[in-house]
Amino acid sequence: MAAKQRDHVERHDSSESRMTFTEFMRRFPTNDACLEYLKERFYPAGTECPSCHKSSKFHRIKGRSAYSCQYCGHHVYPTAGTIFHKSTTSLQLWFWAIYLMSSTRCGLAAKHLEREIGVSYKTAHRMFKQIRTLLDDGGSLSGRVEIDETYMGGRRAGSSGGRPGPNDSTKPPVLAMVERKGKVKARVVPNVRRATLLPEIQRYVDPSSIVYTDELKSYDLLGQHYSQHWRIPHSLGIFIQGHIYTNTAESFFALVKGGIWGTYRSVSTRYLQNYLDEYSWRWNHKYDRRSMFETILDQVEKEDPLDVL
Repeated sequence: MAAKQRDHVERHDSSESRMTFTEFMRRFPTNDACLEYLKERFYPAGTECPSCHKSSKFHRIKGRSAYSCQYCGHHVYPTAGTIFHKSTTSLQLWFWAIYLMSSTRCGLAAKHLEREIGVSYKTAHRMFKQIRTLLDDGGSLSGRVEIDETYMGGRRAGSSGGRPGPNDSTKPPVLAMVERKGKVKARVVPNVRRATLLPEIQRYVDPSSIVYTDELKSYDLLGQHYSQHWRIPHSLGIFIQGHIYTNTAESFFALVKGGIWGTYRSVSTRYLQNYLDEYSWRWNHKYDRRSMFETILDQVEKEDPLDVL
């Protein structure tokens, strides 16, 4: 009964976290409204002017996407140094693209965005690529962490399951580290050798963690670096043994592969990390009370918040 109640709460929270189309249009009805949002984000009243160094209010310059200091008239540009910098696509369409991307469960294809907002495929692809750069959660993982690897692109030629086969070296390996009831980190790696995987795991998983893996030899030394290391013997047909399993990591892989196949059909190795970041972001924020749209907007940063152009 308690599990059902918890599931109901999680589903309820997930639905509450989605921004509606009506709410989006109320907040961002025009390009100017989007620009004002960025201005308030980077240059709120009281921000020091980069020229005269006084705490200033910045007033919109008519006909330009710039604001001027109330004292010296210095111009500041809210989009400078952001993913929107020098884009010929309107700011409202950028915000709309972020909204569409955040409102889907399994991602959105650039072809769909091309049709939805009336831009070229090249522009839609570039917009999604830029937005995905915002979706890399920082911080390390801790607690009980499952670690697993897979190969993207289906069953490898000459292999059984997901292991490498002798006749196929084209499918990129992916390493996933997943906290139980927590966050995930997924990385494209050049191979699954110990010298490659161990530094990646140490980079993202806190040494106080209890880690769970399968029998891959590359994980042999994890017990020397972590509080505990438990292994599940998949080769014996065992996939869960009390608290020992890697099913959470495998569920993440199923989500990624199903989403990529169903939405994009295929993804090139060159851009695979961007897509992994997107799916990891969705996993990490699926129960947030705040909408994913707002969370993504919060990730928009300037290379230099006091850019002088």
